[in-house]
Amino acid sequence: MTALRTLIVDDEPLARSRMRTLLADCQSPAVDIVAEAANGEAALGQMATQRLDLVLLDVHMPGIDGLELARTLRSRPDAPAVIFVTAYAAHAVTAFELEAVDYLTKPVRVERLQQALQKVVRHLHERRPLAAQEPQEVLLILDRGRTERVPLSEVLYLKSEFKYLTVRTAQRSHIFDGSLADLEERYPKRFVRVHRNALVARSAIRALEKYDDGEEAEGWALRLDGIPEPVVVSRRQLPTVREVLKEPR
Repeated sequence: MTALRTLIVDDEPLARSRMRTLLADCQSPAVDIVAEAANGEAALGQMATQRLDLVLLDVHMPGIDGLELARTLRSRPDAPAVIFVTAYAAHAVTAFELEAVDYLTKPVRVERLQQALQKVVRHLHERRPLAAQEPQEVLLILDRGRTERVPLSEVLYLKSEFKYLTVRTAQRSHIFDGSLADLEERYPKRFVRVHRNALVARSAIRALEKYDDGEEAEGWALRLDGIPEPVVVSRRQLPTVREVLKEPR
């Protein structure tokens, strides 16, 4: 898997620095330290703004301590894995009751930390089948007083026309009152910008070919799975589209 997105929570700056050094020596899995926090309140603030895979958590801290923070995380469906890192062995039973992946006592050895990180990987893999059962992401399309749920997985392209977006699936086109820029920002792994007025589903791209639209001497367009019409690619976005075509399918 990709590097574990990790938050270090400890009220001692030297302890956080030491943990950074240990994590730098861990390669399987690798770790991406996205933030640090000196207490539970700061940790919750970090979690509100970014996705995390792992929290390395001290027990004794001012304010919200590690055990209380773990109780709070336990109720979240998207909670990161928790590894306690503390100088006190006495809280190990409570930690595992709170579903911590592991419990490390200071001073931490890199070999022991590596083992704990591998447990995190297994823990996250076991949770993935549950995530697959969650409802699909959808666009809510209002059509003649009726609301239709169009799964994003079925959308082949979105095109901005006048004040609305055309949402194209293999079966039909819909009119959607939304922002192309907002959808591009929210779903960068699903859609790629191919023109100032169009996003295309990465998974639907079949081929890039020359295209004469009557305006440019040498234009380009994409052929998509499931539909006959091409989607024009602007010269500005052509390098990006070519990079997408190189991605493994």
